Amino acid sequence: MTAQLESQLVVGAILFVLGAIGFLTRRNLILMMLSAEMMLHGVAVNLTAFGRYHGNASGQVFTIFVLTIAACEAGLALALILGLYQRRKSLDVQLWGNLGEPDLPQMSTEEGGRFAPQHPADMPILTPAGRMPNSPVVPSNTKI
Repeated sequence: MTAQLESQLVVGAILFVLGAIGFLTRRNLILMMLSAEMMLHGVAVNLTAFGRYHGNASGQVFTIFVLTIAACEAGLALALILGLYQRRKSLDVQLWGNLGEPDLPQMSTEEGGRFAPQHPADMPILTPAGRMPNSPVVPSNTKI
């Protein structure tokens, strides 16, 4: 291996590792998305380095696909983040643990966690799948 290839692989690996650390340690949705982008760019640097080392364009072709996927992921993630932010007014990942049905176990935080589950009044309460919704009891002798 040449020194240029090794230096490019080291840069790609550093980008990937920093992105993985950022994704695993952050609780902000935007920072998590940026860390995932950093991981994809680290892979793209490695793909182009290997393509250049082997003298063919397959690394660049794969990099085009990786960058296309990264652009689509960024657009979808930003749309989801904006939609979620409109509901909860926060980008903290811990607040999204109670989005499931009420009878499912909730995501627990560490002892002394500062975020308590919030139940905003504007969110509808949906009936879980397979259960009949609670309907008002109408006496049988009344005419509808």
